Amino acid sequence: MTYMHTQLHLFMPTSTTINRPFPQLNHPTITMASSTQYCLFFSISTLLLLFFNASPVLAQQSFRPKALVIPVSKDASTLQYTTHITQRTPLVPINLVLDLGGQFLWVDCEQNYVSSTYRPARCRSAQCSLARASGCGDCFSSPKPGCNNNTCGLTPDNTVTGTATGGELAYDVVSVPSTNGFNPGRNVSVSQFLFTCAPTFLLEGLAAGVSGMAGLGRTRISLPSQFASAFSFDRKFAICLSSSVSSNGVVFFGDGPYVMLPNVDVSESLIYTPLFINPVSTASAFSQGEASSEYFIKVNSIKVNEKPVAVNTTLLSIDRDGVGGTKISTVNPYTVLEASIFKAVTEAFISESKSMNITRVSSVGPFEVCFSRDNVLSTRVGPAVPSIDLVLQNESTFWRVFGANSMVQVNDDVLCLAVVNGGESPRTSIVIGGYQLENNLLQFDLATSRLGFSSSLLFRQTTCSNFNFTSTN
Repeated sequence: MTYMHTQLHLFMPTSTTINRPFPQLNHPTITMASSTQYCLFFSISTLLLLFFNASPVLAQQSFRPKALVIPVSKDASTLQYTTHITQRTPLVPINLVLDLGGQFLWVDCEQNYVSSTYRPARCRSAQCSLARASGCGDCFSSPKPGCNNNTCGLTPDNTVTGTATGGELAYDVVSVPSTNGFNPGRNVSVSQFLFTCAPTFLLEGLAAGVSGMAGLGRTRISLPSQFASAFSFDRKFAICLSSSVSSNGVVFFGDGPYVMLPNVDVSESLIYTPLFINPVSTASAFSQGEASSEYFIKVNSIKVNEKPVAVNTTLLSIDRDGVGGTKISTVNPYTVLEASIFKAVTEAFISESKSMNITRVSSVGPFEVCFSRDNVLSTRVGPAVPSIDLVLQNESTFWRVFGANSMVQVNDDVLCLAVVNGGESPRTSIVIGGYQLENNLLQFDLATSRLGFSSSLLFRQTTCSNFNFTSTN
């Protein structure tokens, strides 16, 4: 298929691969917005009203859920976190890789995409405006999902491999379970849920059996934004990743309660810290002036065993080019630290471990710092090893990482520190990876730009795999 286009202004890191066998659209350069405009990034009521008024029924009107829920699984081969929803008419279950900072839902439309309710977003439509898809293109092939004339498009991004391509913006039915916070309830549907079509090759590097990626990022058309708009509930969502490959974790859309067995509301007693917007996109391909859709927090210092670690604090802030700072990621399996931060933290961890009579042993890739299990006691929150604190807006607000989230058992005899060296001059200085998020509830409040986190749920004698997925339907 061939799309006519004139000019595409995209900025890509040197490690990025970008391919364009799908819609290639006319994207005018976007003017850089001011920091004030970024603070208003989610003040979108006008566009949402325009979109809803331009559309027929978006959501079932007979029942207004207060929250929605979907399961999350950990893929044993890739360590990616996957979820599933149902889409299309008739409804088809689709598996997706969960991408916390992803911009939107993208789906492979080349393979077996059949739906009587699929509609492309036409140029200059309210849908294109809402998605900030200002390009316009034609497809010189027979009309089908992903290939239509007079449509706008976006750039779906495989954030695991750093590959991006052009894709047609479209909408179709999406259905997910509602919840009262205790169990799943009846399924509810959004009849015109925006997503982007992608070619099959974009699935390379993703878990087997998935059809795309589910983006939960800070955009107008991410899953949290569209669900909140469709059902008029709070623009909040929460993730709770299971550490087990055999038991599901959970994502909630909407406010709590978020109740795990045995009747523990894990939304209570959260610790709160501001979310920050990186003014420069961290996507594989982006337009000039586009902000990042990922979630950043401000780490002011790091402690090991409650002792400060000397690091270059300049690296902990985001500079004018969008470099530095700390983000939270579900596509990175383990936390990644800039080289000098990695060196300082691991040296402190080794020293504190030695004082606890824990013996260092040879490295086991991809981990550089490993220990013998001898003399390592077991506790409710994992192996008894030095704690790691990410100190946030003040000394009394910190994210403490215990052994269950800091140590990986690589064999019967060896435990390794689940942190990898990100090298010199990475785009982001600290990337908090999936392993460190497991059995921690994280609530993202988009309206107030605030993160609530629980620290380890093991202290509360529950886990993220303890949501009761038995339906009350």
